[in-house]
Amino acid sequence: MERDEYLERLEATAETPDDLFEHVEERSTAGRTHHVLTAARHGVERGTVIVEETETIVRGYPSIPRVLVLDPGVPSFFDDGENVVIEEKLDGFNVRIAAVDGEPLAFTRSGYVCPYTTGRARDRLPLEDFFVTHPEKTLCAELIGPETPYSTHDYEEIDTHEFRVFDVRDRESGEPLSVVDRRRLCEEYEFAQPRLFGRATPSDAVGPTRAAIEELDAAGREGVVLKSGDGERLVKYTTETQHHEELAYAFSLPFDHGRDFVFSRIVRDAFQAAEFDADDDRLEERAHDLGESILRPMVSAIRAVEAGETIGERHTVRGDPETIGALLEHLREQSLTIDLESDRRADGERVLEFVKVAESSRDRIRYYLDGGTRDE
Repeated sequence: MERDEYLERLEATAETPDDLFEHVEERSTAGRTHHVLTAARHGVERGTVIVEETETIVRGYPSIPRVLVLDPGVPSFFDDGENVVIEEKLDGFNVRIAAVDGEPLAFTRSGYVCPYTTGRARDRLPLEDFFVTHPEKTLCAELIGPETPYSTHDYEEIDTHEFRVFDVRDRESGEPLSVVDRRRLCEEYEFAQPRLFGRATPSDAVGPTRAAIEELDAAGREGVVLKSGDGERLVKYTTETQHHEELAYAFSLPFDHGRDFVFSRIVRDAFQAAEFDADDDRLEERAHDLGESILRPMVSAIRAVEAGETIGERHTVRGDPETIGALLEHLREQSLTIDLESDRRADGERVLEFVKVAESSRDRIRYYLDGGTRDE
């Protein structure tokens, strides 16, 4: 692999190829060698993949910053006169679907090729038609619904899982289509997209954004992403429901998630409360809900371990037997302990229910239940 050439193609700010490639991990997928950037470095996004055999670059997806207050956060983030687009942010599994030598592959944020998501994308989306015409594009999508191997958020309108395309970018440069062009292109190929709440200037976007957040919060959904019309500038904002759900998840596996994860969600909720909850009764209600999202899941986890039950992330997936088998192999290759709870056939598909065992939380809770001490 000519590292100097790839350094130039990636437009990296590294002075030498070694400065960038020391952060690259080599992996093998489907007989091809993938060089994956494991962390954002020198202007190149985490999860960027170089496929050596085909000399293909699949650019990683940029990290999206967050505002903690809508006013003045939104007007300060965007330039005066910009057209700000407000779209729903969905709680799912973020993937990039790109064609490598004509073969559509679904890449995770960290640059792995997920066999399950690849198989489902090929089944559910008209990828062949799209990539024949747009071989140099990447579809940035969220896999959502109650049956995925990575997330379990339940959307009322989805029985198993579906894709929502929220961005279309150049495969190598990462340059996005404008929001108008992306929505038009997705409509042409019948790719489902996130809900559009509207467009406004930065100074006028606070009101409709707050209204969207209040509507989404009442429905138990995640939040919004605000985008400049050209798709270049992105910022996100999430609901109270999402903050508390993420805290409940973290405290259900209390020794598998770091303090930064927990503290960041509490900070988000506090700033939102300061901006939204002028009424003391409303603030008290939020504080009560926050406390429940912390204490109840942790107590449930302790009692479950005490009873000898398995704790971890529970998932249900379905697909053809080969895809499900490849998924299990993929998960185990990442050193995950998988506890199979059900393996059956339904409508010609293999349906698997399993737990990604939270070994750290299980073992630590058991240690304390057995009388172990904790240094503080």
